[in-house]
This record gives sequence, structure tokens and C-alpha cells, in this order.
Amino acid sequence: MAKDKDKGKKPGPVRIANRKARHEYHILEVVECGLQLLGTEVKSLRAGNATLDDAFAVIRGGQAYLVGMTIGQYAQAAPGMQHDTTRDRRLLLHRRQIEALVNHVKQKGKTLVPLAVYFKHGWAKCEIGVAIGKKQYDKRQDIKKRDATRDIEREMRRRR
Repeated sequence: MAKDKDKGKKPGPVRIANRKARHEYHILEVVECGLQLLGTEVKSLRAGNATLDDAFAVIRGGQAYLVGMTIGQYAQAAPGMQHDTTRDRRLLLHRRQIEALVNHVKQKGKTLVPLAVYFKHGWAKCEIGVAIGKKQYDKRQDIKKRDATRDIEREMRRRR
């Protein structure tokens, strides 16, 4: 009898990434923080039902919040138990980390952008990046550089 290797394996870790962030911004610093979520939000997030496309982080009243992140409705929950899909979610950071982020954001042109949301040891985590917006010519240079390295790698594989 042959054993089925796929049997009993868990699916890979859920990681919702903001792919546009690294294209639109220069990331200067990355901070990992926790997310304060409701029960149906956790279940929906574990199912991978979330987007970070238009999300950003703000600091209000000494607390950090994630604004614009969409976590879809959890299909198995009753209608009365559903969460608001686009509510502001509190980011769990130490006071000193929040103060450091405030000092960054006070500088002209810097903003807080979520890079990824994932689970680590059962806890929902979010990576927040201190970012500066890229100009159009910066984006074109990045594309040229990426194309050049891709062509070089292709040529090296062909020569082997």
C-alpha cells in the first residue's frame, strides 16, 4: 500500500501581501505589529479573504489604526454575527514604537503603509512600512533594472 503524502498536511500559511506598496513607495523601515480583530474577521482572514490595496495606517490619540483594509464577510456566520468589512482596526504596538512612528510621519512626505498581514504562532500580525512615495521616473528605473536582471539570468541559464 502506498501512503498518500498529501493526506494530513495543512495548507500553507496565509499571507495577504500589498504588492503595490513596494512598487509605489520606497520602504525605509518595517515594523511588525499585532492586529485587534473580531471572531468572524479572524476566520475570514484565515480563509485568505482580505485585501490591502487601498489601506494605510494612521495614528490617532496615541493609538495606531489600520484604515481601508477590507476583510470579507465570513460565509458560515449568521447574519447578526457578521463584522463591518472596512472598519478601522487597531494595531497593537508598544508606546515607544508608536512614538517612533509619529516622529517619522511628522516629516514631510513620509507615510505608513501596510505591507502584509499574516498569522504567526496563531496571532494575526501586520507589517507596517514607513514609506516615501516614488516618482514616475523611479518606477521606470525599477522596471528597467528588473528587466535587465531577468535577461541576464535567462542568458546565464541558456549558456549552461
